[in-house]
Amino acid sequence: MLAGLTTAAFIIPVAVLGQTGALNLLSSPANRPWPAPVHPDGQGQVAALSPQDALKTFHMPPGYRLELVAAEPLVQNPILMEFDGDGRLWVLEMQGFAINDAMDNSFEPINNLVILEDTNQDGVFDKRTVFMDKLVMPRAFKILDKNCALVGEPPNLWKACDTNGDLKFDTKELLDKSFSTLGVVEHGANGLFWGMDNRIYVAEHTYDLEFKSGKFEVVPGLNRGQWGVTQDDGGRIYRNVNTDPLFVDYVSPRYFARNPDLVRTAGLYESLVRQEDTKLWPVRPTLGLNRGYRTDIFRPDGTASYYGGVSSPLIYRGDRLPKELNGQAFVVDGPTNLVHLLKLEDDGAGRLKATDFYPRGELLASTDERFRPVAMTTGWDGALYITDMYRGVSQDGPLQTDYLKDYIGKKGLAKDINRGRIYRIVKDGMVLDKKPSMSGETSAQLVEHLSHPSGWWRDTAQQLLIQRADRSVVPALKRQVLKAPDWRTRIQALWTLNGLDAMDAKLVTAALDDARPDVRAAAVRMAEPYIGKPGPVRAALLRKIDDPSWFVRRQLAASLGELPKDAKLEPIVAMLQRYGDDPVTVDAAISGLSDQEGAALAGLLRTGNPSRDAIAMLAGAASKSRDPAQVQSLLALASDGARAEPIRIALMEGMSMGLQGGDGRGGAGNAVVGGRAGSAVPGAMGRRSSAKEMEIAAVPTSLIALAASSGSAAEAAQQLTAGLRWPGKPQAPAATPLTPDEQRLFAAGKEIYDGTCVACHSPDGRGVERVGAPLAGSAHVNAAGDATTRILLSGKEGKMGLMPPLGAGMSDEELASLLTYVRRAWGNTGAPVVPAAVKETRQAYAHRDTPWTDEDLAIRRR
Repeated sequence: MLAGLTTAAFIIPVAVLGQTGALNLLSSPANRPWPAPVHPDGQGQVAALSPQDALKTFHMPPGYRLELVAAEPLVQNPILMEFDGDGRLWVLEMQGFAINDAMDNSFEPINNLVILEDTNQDGVFDKRTVFMDKLVMPRAFKILDKNCALVGEPPNLWKACDTNGDLKFDTKELLDKSFSTLGVVEHGANGLFWGMDNRIYVAEHTYDLEFKSGKFEVVPGLNRGQWGVTQDDGGRIYRNVNTDPLFVDYVSPRYFARNPDLVRTAGLYESLVRQEDTKLWPVRPTLGLNRGYRTDIFRPDGTASYYGGVSSPLIYRGDRLPKELNGQAFVVDGPTNLVHLLKLEDDGAGRLKATDFYPRGELLASTDERFRPVAMTTGWDGALYITDMYRGVSQDGPLQTDYLKDYIGKKGLAKDINRGRIYRIVKDGMVLDKKPSMSGETSAQLVEHLSHPSGWWRDTAQQLLIQRADRSVVPALKRQVLKAPDWRTRIQALWTLNGLDAMDAKLVTAALDDARPDVRAAAVRMAEPYIGKPGPVRAALLRKIDDPSWFVRRQLAASLGELPKDAKLEPIVAMLQRYGDDPVTVDAAISGLSDQEGAALAGLLRTGNPSRDAIAMLAGAASKSRDPAQVQSLLALASDGARAEPIRIALMEGMSMGLQGGDGRGGAGNAVVGGRAGSAVPGAMGRRSSAKEMEIAAVPTSLIALAASSGSAAEAAQQLTAGLRWPGKPQAPAATPLTPDEQRLFAAGKEIYDGTCVACHSPDGRGVERVGAPLAGSAHVNAAGDATTRILLSGKEGKMGLMPPLGAGMSDEELASLLTYVRRAWGNTGAPVVPAAVKETRQAYAHRDTPWTDEDLAIRRR
């Protein structure tokens, strides 16, 4: 690290950025061949390129170019960035990432949050001020008003402020002390994205934030996404994870979080990209992937056709790049050295989908293996900015496969760190917007920015207005809601009023009839405080059941749950009866039925031809509570031979899911019966999650008889009876109690699990969708022999993806402790593991350099 970078503000001549005396902005060569041919890779080590030489490695579509706006030493190891209201760029630097030849992470206080400025308005940043230094592996930040910022430094979430105008923090307030852990870097809480609905979204964490009465409050959320959060002009939230590029929330997670008995959350974190609809086109062989040992993922030229480590989704909402890019999704894929562009479309049937914008070729791809894009943001100028960590290593040591470790060593990629670049994507003829100065503007001037065609200006103005809490602008905001010609202005004015707590019933009623569905859906949410009693707002809200837009109807299904308990049942059952074929509507409606699912199920069964999916989800939620009377009533319904078999099957399948604590899966828009896995459920990490059998008082004779028969109903009955315990039912032998020494290992293993494994596998071992497999009840975890030891030492390939060889870097004692814990926690019954056994397995398989597969591992339940 360069001396002086941790405390002082200083100016660096542009020439240091790679220029030789000229002060002109550096940019990539224009109009290179595109789609670009694959450039062969050299066999030797990969040297770091100067910023000037690195620019020569990029390929873009005709007319596009990349401009270098910052590079080392001005910025080092950048991982996140955001522009403030005065056009300054705040950048989070992670100097502690993969710091040595072993690619270990440092947990020393050596990381910074810095502010970059362009003092001479030439388009290049030349001044650096360290706002906050001595941070330990920070994962997230969010710029606030008055030179303040939220900073996520595990396990703490800080509000840090500069009070004297020098852009260096001098006060900090602890907002929460459970913001992630210092374990695996890529699975830590991040995001802190201020959404249009004034909720600050956190990725890969169980809570979000809201700004109320001048303070930030922690509010319940659901664990979603891996790295980065974005939104579209309607306020829908998007995320991604690992090798899956884009997910959307059709309904806000706050609704699903209110009901711990949900067994599915269709409409939340829904995948938008089918694997067959997307391909990557790197311009160099990309064999340096964690799973590079799998030859089937590469083309003959050595390029990967699918994502290697996608992150930082961004919906472009600017106004300076071509209009065809507005509303489209960008993602970065550092392992394959490119930025990919996806085209978002509404299929007209209640589902968004994303496909490749270009049939062949990338918006941006580099032949430099050290180009590691990790984040993107839209600038005040309307351009798109890219953070390049510029490193040979994008996967830190603890999660690397042996294959990748060997590849990195041969290429010398762990060397030459502490660099970094920030680029700007522009198009020929593009005129950049004027630089903002919002900190010195009046609230009335900020209101005018809500009419700006760029989402950056509207979002920043909205956030500043809410933090200022200046109610003098309320009349102007109401005029925008009613009269602004651009629907984007109307919706952001609505949400600004909401954030100022300045809505009124008359305005809500008017907005419910707006011409734009996105505005109507926002108005449905804002109607909730006014529907506690009968009146014009409630009547107008209930009429939305006939709204032609699926987006509005789904929001209505969720908002109906905010009606008083004695008023919600009838309209929710009506929604389930009319739109029960839409899983998103079903789950959104049930989310508001906490403790009334049984009554809603009874009402739905009285209607003609009720949806099987709605029945299953209601039965699941009613069973998940494990209320004996409720479960007994459901068993009676399921055992009723006079009822149609499809209905009985739906009841039994739903009950099975509920008694298991929810199957932890969403729907990706599909019904639960035969549906594709989607997202985790709230109870999976909550008070009602359980994999244990439920005790019932009476023997379910009819159900047992049905399970002994054949057919689909018999299979459903078999699954259901497996989750029940009744008098006289044979029981599996209990696990042998742990000895004092084994108990010591168990306790030590819990500490290791909480620090290293919990982000991927969840506190209760039920796993995190698309990230980590369930450990509770896992056949591998409970198996006799050394299968779990082998998995942790060499990793494992499976349906969930790659389980890295985390145990390879642990001592025999540590690994034995961790294994003992996971094999006995959450009802697991596997035998404890002693250090000597770990040592023996480690020596026996020291030669193995590829992960295990299910076919490799012989499973025997102990």
